[in-house]
Order: sequence, then C-alpha cells, then structure tokens
Amino acid sequence: MSRDVQETLLKQLKNPFDPKFVKWRVGATNKDKTKGIALAYIDSREVMKRLDDVCGVDGWQDKYIPMDGGFICELSIKIGDQWITKSNAAGNTKVEPIKGGASDALKRAAATWGIGRYLYYLPNVWVELNDHKQLAVQPQLPNWALPQAVERWEDVAELEATADSGADDVTYEPIDDEPATVRQSQFIAKAKAVKQ
Repeated sequence: MSRDVQETLLKQLKNPFDPKFVKWRVGATNKDKTKGIALAYIDSREVMKRLDDVCGVDGWQDKYIPMDGGFICELSIKIGDQWITKSNAAGNTKVEPIKGGASDALKRAAATWGIGRYLYYLPNVWVELNDHKQLAVQPQLPNWALPQAVERWEDVAELEATADSGADDVTYEPIDDEPATVRQSQFIAKAKAVKQ
C-alpha cells in the first residue's frame, strides 16, 4: 500500500463524526452545581462502524486483555499485507463495569488511530445544568470539528493501480451505497483483467 493510500486511509479514520453521533456528558461542575463543563464523546458502536466503513469488515480486529480493574484493547488494522496494532487501556466503569470498561478501552485504542481524537481538543464550554444535573443544552461544535469530505482510500488505490498497469482507458465509477467489499471485489477484478 503506497504512502498516498495510507494517508487517505488515516484521513478517513480521523475525519470528525456527524454531530448527531456525538454525545455529551457533564464534566466538572461549579460549586452550586448549576453549570458544568460539557464533555463530548462517541459511542463504541460508532467506532466499530467507522472501522467497518474505512477498513472493511475483514480489515480490522480487536483483542481485549483483562487487567486488574479494566482492559487493554489491542486494535489492529490491516495495511497492505501487514497487521499494525495499537493499544490503550481503560478501567471498569460504574455502570455495567465489564461492558463499559471494554467499550472505553476500544474507544481509547481507536483514538491512537485518530478515531474521535479531535474530541479531546474541543474547548471547555460551561453549560447550564437542568434539574437532573444534566446538560440543559448541547454545545455547538466548532467548524474544525465537523466532518470534511475525504477521498476514499479505495479510489486512491484504484488510480495508482491503473497508472501502474498502463491502462489509461479503464474507468470505474463507484456507487456510494455499494458496500466496501463489493467495491474492492469489483476493483480487484478490473485490475486483474487489465493486467491480463
């Protein structure tokens, strides 16, 4: 996998999430508990969906190693023919300790790949709390924390393969709702046909 393809894959992993998938919770509060810092986070299922969408269902894998009071998550992504692993850990949570600990470990390991890492850089925003000590309103995300149009790594790989094959007349128009595995299969079939 070329450097351009790797960079595009990483851009897709790092791309901010649609704000409708960003959740908020209360961090620190003032003395009278009427205001709190809004902390943004994503659900672990959004991490899994991002990995499926960008890497394909067979292009990533996770492994959980129990440790005293939590988990280490090893998150591996297949880049070319090699599996690259990054890991991080999290403690068990107060609610559903095992599930929560594993989910938090996955999210932290995903952040080592850039998934959702931008949320750590959001400015602290104090928000009014409601009677239940929850955020009364959700803050607006800054423009830099909104999703950007990112080219698909499959398209970059296809362009490189076409250029390498010397076939200038081969074109492939992906359909946005095609699953990644279908797109990859079509691309591989086309590349094999060109080389023959």
